Amino acid sequence: MQTCVINKLSIGGDAPVRLMGVINCSPESFYQNSFFPIDLVHETAVTMVEQGADIIDIGARSTAPNTQAISGKTEAQRIDAALSELDGSGITVSVDTMHPGVLDVCLKHEIHAVNDITGLSSPVYAQKVADSGLPAIVMASYEQPGDAVGMDATLDALAGVVARCERFGIRDYVLDPGVGLWTPSRSVDDNWQLCQQFDDFLKFDRPLLAAISRKTFIGELIRRDPADRLAASLAVTMLLLQKGAAIVRTHDVRETHDAIRVYERMVKGR
Repeated sequence: MQTCVINKLSIGGDAPVRLMGVINCSPESFYQNSFFPIDLVHETAVTMVEQGADIIDIGARSTAPNTQAISGKTEAQRIDAALSELDGSGITVSVDTMHPGVLDVCLKHEIHAVNDITGLSSPVYAQKVADSGLPAIVMASYEQPGDAVGMDATLDALAGVVARCERFGIRDYVLDPGVGLWTPSRSVDDNWQLCQQFDDFLKFDRPLLAAISRKTFIGELIRRDPADRLAASLAVTMLLLQKGAAIVRTHDVRETHDAIRVYERMVKGR
């Protein structure tokens, strides 16, 4: 498998499973406990690193279905303030945004990766990533987040993502199959299928991101609100690790770190 290197951190191949902690600067987030006001961003990031996070993913706009929309200006102001808190901290940071203008603001700070849920579908955005030289985490999308519905479409969308990375000369990247109820056309069953066949995405020979933390498809199964989905999220995470996930994005760093350690010891003997 080809590896991706983010701030000297190898992902995929023989590298240990990596852990990405989520810090949302969007009070609209579907999981309220993942929202942190600006004055707590640095403290929270440090705590997450101490708990085992390798990367901190900063976002300032909720992309959950039926979420209150905000302007690009508001997103940029939020993420600018959050990143200012982390400049000079030595913490490895990725930025979760799909808007070129917001990315411009992020690039003024010390960031180490870009997390694009539109799969580099915007040529302007893709060119900015390429010019920055930063590695990318790119989700299976045609034009809008989650518009690939079902296993076949997700594989096709990821093939398109790979082609776009090659076209723009982006060589360091992680693929995200995009589990989640992103659009009305997606069903809970669609998401379980993506999880059940997660190892099919290894065909692209790229590190895979597992991003399922507390998501709605899990809540629908266990009939619990986001605050009560930790145990089920960890169960899905363990199964995705067995199916080849190289990096896990989570709201629950300490607990997920423990789960990864158990997996590494049981399966890889380390």
